Amino acid sequence: MKALFALFTALKLGKVLVTGGTMLLSVFAYAFIFGLWYAVGIVVLIFVHEMGHFIAARQKGLNVGAPVFIPFVGAWINLKELPHNAEVEAYIGLAGPLVGTIGALVCYFIARDIDSDLMLALSYAGFFINLFNMIPLHPFDGGRVTAVLSPRIWFIGAPIMAAYFAYHPSPLIILIILLAVPSLIKAWKYDPRAPENERYYGVSMETKVTYGISYMLLLLFLAVMSSEVHDMLQHLRQPHS
Repeated sequence: MKALFALFTALKLGKVLVTGGTMLLSVFAYAFIFGLWYAVGIVVLIFVHEMGHFIAARQKGLNVGAPVFIPFVGAWINLKELPHNAEVEAYIGLAGPLVGTIGALVCYFIARDIDSDLMLALSYAGFFINLFNMIPLHPFDGGRVTAVLSPRIWFIGAPIMAAYFAYHPSPLIILIILLAVPSLIKAWKYDPRAPENERYYGVSMETKVTYGISYMLLLLFLAVMSSEVHDMLQHLRQPHS
């Protein structure tokens, strides 16, 4: 029994070390470009976002691993068992941006209260990161939420990603597009009458309306806040006389 307890403790400690170690690695990497405290803030905001997914998955009874961070990519939680249906997937998918938005709002109000440019910049990063994640394309959170309506909605996200790449070319965007290709193929072949699709995507109209409205409201709020804070930060970009 002592040996089993020691093994269990080691496994738990290992998960903490993986999360903490990859968080520190991300802070170290971001600090080279953005400075230490901004790097710390970004990693904390990503952690808050991922904990939204983590808590939601636990609420739905799924076995889930602690967050793992990759610098300049973000983080993810390891779902050790898949959601049982599209409603559960939408619930977990929406929880990340929702809790992440709360984290960004905390930074925003602190910035307004103490007149901190750092906290204002972090609030913008938080709003934008969560807005970006709302793109209706798998593997984004927005793709997981909108799948409860229909996987075919992912075709709306594809031109958005193409336009974003044209505006801001990045190897990361290319990687995301490549990861999205299997999902787009799945959406193209999607038959709502197929038994396996009826089992997974067959949710009530009330559920579809609830998640559809929740998605649109959060998307609109994030877009407004990202735009507002972006305008508030303009003075930081202007050269001082």
